[in-house]
Amino acid sequence: MDKKTALVVSAHSADFVWRSGGAIAVHAAKGYDVTVVCLSYGERGESAKLWKQPGYDLDKVKANRREEAEKAASALGVADIQFYDLGDYPMNIEDEAFYRLVDLYRAIRPSFVMTHSKKDIYNFDHPLTTETAQHARVIAQAHGYKPGETVLGAPPVYLFEPHQPEQCDWKPNFLLDITSAWEKKRAAIECMAGQEHLWDYYTRVALQRGVQASRNSDYKIKYGEGYEAVFPHVTGELGHGAV
Repeated sequence: MDKKTALVVSAHSADFVWRSGGAIAVHAAKGYDVTVVCLSYGERGESAKLWKQPGYDLDKVKANRREEAEKAASALGVADIQFYDLGDYPMNIEDEAFYRLVDLYRAIRPSFVMTHSKKDIYNFDHPLTTETAQHARVIAQAHGYKPGETVLGAPPVYLFEPHQPEQCDWKPNFLLDITSAWEKKRAAIECMAGQEHLWDYYTRVALQRGVQASRNSDYKIKYGEGYEAVFPHVTGELGHGAV
């Protein structure tokens, strides 16, 4: 039986933690090999705390954010974390990085993909990331790209929650129970010392999504994550299954 895999495409080194850390930990515990791609370290726009410390330059900020992300990935059970170092604020996607991602799709053949919302008026790196991730998915499906290789199937794509969803036209139509993995996610959150101001914010988000998940099901859920599914959910049964 082939190993089950998943892919997370994160704009910055902390995004995968806040927005999909629970899903990563839940699926890692179920035996999935989860690969996380960080297109940048978030060194310019998301490291204000570090820039305020004496002696920090760009290389030192990058190294700090990478170390935080690696520790968080370990806490969540990530199988592989890759850093493309494309810069941020603004981010630039060159052909080499794009095709590296296409080839990664074919190499790991993810069962599902998680990435950013399609809009974010507060951070233009985020929609660029999801456009890149979804475009790479399409190219990996094309028979004319590197003919002779096995093409990618149709892994579902889930868009994780932006910081201010109401302003980003993001609507959760998929709620995931992460209660069993909450302690791992919180541990990963606390690895991101450069953005300590977000620790409690994303704890509140998880509690809120847990309440909503419980109200939309027969399950007792304390912590949850919300996602917007890009493609239709295909199933042979419409009733609830067991959690």
